[in-house]
Amino acid sequence: MTVSAAAVAPAAKAAVAVEFDGVLKAFGPVQVLHGVSFAMAPGHVYGLLGENGAGKSTLMKILAGYEAPSGGGVRVNGQARQFAGSRDAEALGIVLIHQEFNLADDLSVAQNIFLGHEKKRGWLLDDKTMDREAAAALAQVGLHIDPATKVRRLIVAEKQLVEIAKAIARHARLLIMDEPTATLTRSETERLFKLIARLRADGVTIVYISHKLDEVERVTDEVIVMRDGRFVARAPTAELTRHQMANLMVGRELADLYPPRDPVAAADAPALQVRDFSVSGWAQDVSFEVRPGEILGFAGLVGAGRTELFEGLLGLRPASGRVEILGRPLSTGKGWRKPRDAARDGLTYLSEDRKGKGLHVHLGLRQNLTLMALERYATPWLQPEAERGALAEAVKEYGIRTGDLDARASSLSGGNQQKLALAKVLQPKPKVVVLDEPTRGVDVGAKRDIYFLVQRLAREGLAVIVVSSELVELIGLCHRVAVMRAGRLVATLDAAQLTEEQLIAHATGTATAHA
Repeated sequence: MTVSAAAVAPAAKAAVAVEFDGVLKAFGPVQVLHGVSFAMAPGHVYGLLGENGAGKSTLMKILAGYEAPSGGGVRVNGQARQFAGSRDAEALGIVLIHQEFNLADDLSVAQNIFLGHEKKRGWLLDDKTMDREAAAALAQVGLHIDPATKVRRLIVAEKQLVEIAKAIARHARLLIMDEPTATLTRSETERLFKLIARLRADGVTIVYISHKLDEVERVTDEVIVMRDGRFVARAPTAELTRHQMANLMVGRELADLYPPRDPVAAADAPALQVRDFSVSGWAQDVSFEVRPGEILGFAGLVGAGRTELFEGLLGLRPASGRVEILGRPLSTGKGWRKPRDAARDGLTYLSEDRKGKGLHVHLGLRQNLTLMALERYATPWLQPEAERGALAEAVKEYGIRTGDLDARASSLSGGNQQKLALAKVLQPKPKVVVLDEPTRGVDVGAKRDIYFLVQRLAREGLAVIVVSSELVELIGLCHRVAVMRAGRLVATLDAAQLTEEQLIAHATGTATAHA
């Protein structure tokens, strides 16, 4: 396979030619990248599209020095190069912003930005200079925090902005962005788009990997589509509709994205009822209920307290309030003591942070899938064959793409990790399931699969709560949407009232003026 990309090294504009040949083995399973060829010009933004597992991230990891091809090589300015690691690629101005965070939680923001590129004064680290330059990089992405802040104290969206700032600080000339807006609010996304425009004007080449086709349509000059390890299409962005992009990604005509909503039986008692619930520092006096067969959405800006509200319900944060599930009040007066207690009572939760909290990526697929329902597979001894049978069924039901059932979860693409996490939280057979950003990092075909799965769960009588930053997703999927702002639930809108304008107005506190 031959890939040509024009990038700009710090000193001058340079052509970067990357040549691969044969089979690439990445993290255990075999992923085949077939013969392809393309070139990129300086000062252009290229949208790289494809389903999960198409080879996009793997291809970019090779270009950025994180993976080595099994054959072929890399040529820069006509000279053969071998990247021993990402630092070799970064020396040429090639920088990758990972889909999964590549940050050290126990280090400060500034230390992360300069990790492996520390500035020194003599034999000592020049912390003052690094803090000053880190603050400047953070300001470019609109994140105004103390560079000395430990990364573990940041919320997910702030970590994403730190990743982007890290790339900016390394003076990238070929910048690869893998799902950069997955955790960002609309205002943060707008700020990123302005930054992309500035970088493009400075001659930086950008590869923009995203499943959000509206963003691809807006910020890219040209679209390249991969499917099953091949490049299948290339065209100016202006010549393709979003629907055509989606069809090219999946290789077939894609039907309606959202399933029709089934009505909710008004007479049914709530499956989950929450009253006057508060989470220290994040949510105050929140009350809501969700019925069997209902899909209830939660909207709000980053920092509104949505994720923290449900973490408080599960005992992961200090909380207080009244909770009733399936008609039974909890005796704790503050939600559950731990997630396993909640699962035992019929409520499970899919975390927005699939790598940090949703999955144990160092464990196998089988161990991850059955972790929340071990009592079913240990009677009393663990039954690996029963677990393997459950995994095979889940791979088929949820469309998890893997070449090896014995592989580790880290071997899966981001979207397939999300599908595995979803299958995991459904293993205990809950009556209420909370899905926090369930389609983050998931391609359009898989999104449709998840939407239809959510509708099927509701049709089967589950109460489903969907926390999402994608307003269109909430509008297309939910019966009602609750909107949070600054830790309070400020509005609950029925399906007939759901518009992006209304949700944004309530989330920003401008609903009265907007109306």
